[in-house]
Amino acid sequence: MERRQVDVVVMSDLHLGTYGCHAREIVNYLKSIQPQILVLNGDIIDIWQFSKRYFPVSHMQVLKEIMHLLSKGTRVIYITGNHDEALRRYSDMNMGNFQLTDKLVMEINGKMTWIFHGDVFDATTKGSAKLLAKLGGHGYDLLILINSCINRILKLMGREKMSFSKKVKNSVKKAVAWIGDFEQTAAELAIEKKYDYVICGHIHQPQKREVVTGDGSVVYLNSGDWIENLTSLEYSNNEWTIFQYEEKDFVKAAAPVVMMEKKLPQLNVVTDEVSLFLHSLVMHS
Repeated sequence: MERRQVDVVVMSDLHLGTYGCHAREIVNYLKSIQPQILVLNGDIIDIWQFSKRYFPVSHMQVLKEIMHLLSKGTRVIYITGNHDEALRRYSDMNMGNFQLTDKLVMEINGKMTWIFHGDVFDATTKGSAKLLAKLGGHGYDLLILINSCINRILKLMGREKMSFSKKVKNSVKKAVAWIGDFEQTAAELAIEKKYDYVICGHIHQPQKREVVTGDGSVVYLNSGDWIENLTSLEYSNNEWTIFQYEEKDFVKAAAPVVMMEKKLPQLNVVTDEVSLFLHSLVMHS
């Protein structure tokens, strides 16, 4: 598959290291694009639920593809989220084409775009409520695992996949109202700051809509996630659009699944191979 040239791509909520992460689909997508800028908008590696017992090779392949894009000239900007908040102590770090930060403001063709993860508006990720959120995260991960098993059965039966978590969210009025409040809060703050676009992640709800208040207007966007929706945001031809991953579009160019041995290989440090040749080494005093 020939890579699509894209100006900017925004992805969030990959949750690498959890059972719900669609790593193979992420790899397929990353292999299909060549963006000038790739913004990873939080919850990329799920440090909250990280376990040494579960980090498959396919999840490592995602990191490998990001590194490949870096090596080909893509600027990668990693914005921290709540599930990878441990990285916030290293914010504003720059290494070549890689940048780690908490927020980003970009001017694209005269339009100001404000990007941040969005957990700053979520009281359930702070204080004592944070413990409950972490416990809830494990329950959510279990629900996704059960859901994926059922979807495999549905696929064998020739029936459409279903999302338990989506059904729960859509059926609970409080969840729907909370999402609406989240979007409105982000939009109103962006209008106050005179931005043209505001981009968030966090709530796993892909969105693009204009919000108008008495003080002005802004286009609110959300990149969704790669647990339930498999979406990202793409900026090309002077326009932001929501990309929706469709399996049928990647059948021919699907990334091979790398198998992983359950047992760690035996460590062997004995070798005759010469890895580094130094023809001359001049010491300067």
